[in-house]
Amino acid sequence: MHNDLVETLIGAIVVAVAVLFLVFTYRSTGSNAMGGYELTANVARVDGIAVGTDVKLSGIKVGTVSALTLDPNYLVTVHLYVHGDVKIPDDSSMMVTSSGLLGSSYLSISPGGSDKMLMAGGRIKNTQGSIDLMGLLARFAGTAAAGGSSGSSGNNGEAKP
Repeated sequence: MHNDLVETLIGAIVVAVAVLFLVFTYRSTGSNAMGGYELTANVARVDGIAVGTDVKLSGIKVGTVSALTLDPNYLVTVHLYVHGDVKIPDDSSMMVTSSGLLGSSYLSISPGGSDKMLMAGGRIKNTQGSIDLMGLLARFAGTAAAGGSSGSSGNNGEAKP
């Protein structure tokens, strides 16, 4: 009988710690601050972007990607959830970028100069998709290997007539 009581108390303590951990996580990630609005943007490529990816403005996180859908014309509609206290001009631009050569991808918003702000459900029209970095590196490596001897023409720097 004594062992059952001890096991029950230990189980209750474990459940209480798990609940405290969940509450702490909920508060520290800002998940309780749901006062915001959704914007959309059409992008050709979204390599490295997924639901939950950061949306940054001037390097500061201002929202997250809430959904990605493929249009019939093969453009990706990115649904952004932006914090309510952040106002974005309607002529702003957005691009998929990364935080370094091997860093994770995120969406970067460059604010425009318009006095009109995007409202909930608005669309960012000026977008740039992700760049295929591996394709660029392969192309660079291929041109460097093929044209490696193009810098020395064997004429000692003299121009040919």
